[in-house]
Amino acid sequence: MERSAVVDESYWLASTPRTHYPAPDKDVTADVAVVGGGIAGLCTAWDLVRSGLDVVLLEADRIAAGVSGYTTAKLSAAHGLVYAPLEAKQGADAARLYALSQQDAVERTAELCADLRIDADLERAPAFTYLQDPARVPELQEEAAAARRAGLDASFVTDTELPFAIAGAVRVDGQLQFHPRKFLLALAEHLTRAGGRVFERARVTGLHDSHRCRLTTETGATVRTRDVVIATHYPVFDRTLLFTRLTPRRELVLAAPVPSAAAPAGMYLTPEGGVRSLRSAPYDEERRLAIVTGESFTPGTGDVSERFDRLDSWARAHVPHFDRADSGYRWAAQDNDSLDHVPYVGHAHPGTQHVYVATGFGGWGMSNGVMAGRLLSAHITGAPRPAWTELYDPRRLPPIRDAGRLAAHQAAVAKHFVGDRLHTGHVDSVGDISPGNGAVVRLDGRRCAVHRDASGQVSALSARCTHLGCLVHFNDAEQAWECPCHGSRFATDGSVLHGPATRPLEPREVPDPPA
Repeated sequence: MERSAVVDESYWLASTPRTHYPAPDKDVTADVAVVGGGIAGLCTAWDLVRSGLDVVLLEADRIAAGVSGYTTAKLSAAHGLVYAPLEAKQGADAARLYALSQQDAVERTAELCADLRIDADLERAPAFTYLQDPARVPELQEEAAAARRAGLDASFVTDTELPFAIAGAVRVDGQLQFHPRKFLLALAEHLTRAGGRVFERARVTGLHDSHRCRLTTETGATVRTRDVVIATHYPVFDRTLLFTRLTPRRELVLAAPVPSAAAPAGMYLTPEGGVRSLRSAPYDEERRLAIVTGESFTPGTGDVSERFDRLDSWARAHVPHFDRADSGYRWAAQDNDSLDHVPYVGHAHPGTQHVYVATGFGGWGMSNGVMAGRLLSAHITGAPRPAWTELYDPRRLPPIRDAGRLAAHQAAVAKHFVGDRLHTGHVDSVGDISPGNGAVVRLDGRRCAVHRDASGQVSALSARCTHLGCLVHFNDAEQAWECPCHGSRFATDGSVLHGPATRPLEPREVPDPPA
């Protein structure tokens, strides 16, 4: 098939059609409103519609084009080195319920694809968490034993198909990899055929939480429902202050076709070297798409172009025939980590019976999104709740042993909120900004986010994130403004790319240069 040389876009979006669901042009009434059109929102909406409820789904942009459109698309209960720490901190039962819920999501996805005849390039594959440091082999052995006790088909191995040496790995069989957009777009079609309503370009800007909830949208339409699900990746309405217990992070992704014989059949992950993940996906008759992920970092920090270069160097050194000059892709994934590395899914805060949230997926949004759909639909419909309901309850108190992580997170936020304001600016003047770059500059006494496009045209915005007022930083590789405090992202015209912000950055005037 014909493809362009290098695409700065997610392969999942580039290989599927755009969606064109309408925006709401009048007030809407339903049983449930689901805010967010990613995997958590769509799976929740589907489960609710299948239960006979009248459901409306509201997406700020296009469905499956946000976080779920930029995933690495592994659907697995193997989440790195997770089971031994979880067992040690919260007990064997917590680890067992976590494994049960995640593997349930894997099997539910396979069942959905079979029942609805969805062609999502679904493949069974083993998942490996590997290390190259021989001193850490006991850590892997402990993780394999904990995963087995939790009920997974896990083992410690020293041999893999990888073309480089490893010290050992935890292997978990029976996992899945798939094309997330093919799955979600098909699910949305089934959702609307079953009576659900999907609205795009319907950013929600207000929520009134009562026995009858009311949502206001950017289009001016009002949505009235009994229940509301906030499935926006980072909660855009956060009365339980979850932002104090969520840490945003981004990971970079590179993809390029390689001969099928050189492509890995399994899914591989290592926490070493800033995190590295490797898998492959169907591409054409002779090749598979090698997908390499890594360089985990906090939004708004560091040189993103340098990070892409490091990841590219690693891919070329470790994946035979990897060359992005031959029809390659690059993109970035974003997610949030909870304090205890367990997502928050359930009632949004102690004072509500009608507002629910799903967030904190920790880089494993595919399995957690499916899991959230089942759990939230049980809450809302009154069906028997899964055994893991309490494990994911957002109202749970942070464990005492995680107080240090909470303090460190708040200190990092305070550093940006206060420390960034102590500097006169990120550069001295607009003239210091080269084409294709941006920086925070003090203009007429106010800090402004100034961008110079490739043609030299300069534009300026308020540098204060509209969520809680932290100063944004420029991501040169993705040409976007990012908030290092809570992960909001804005386009160079100020429009919101990622929440929790719901309002754009305000435009600012750029003074004429002195004569």
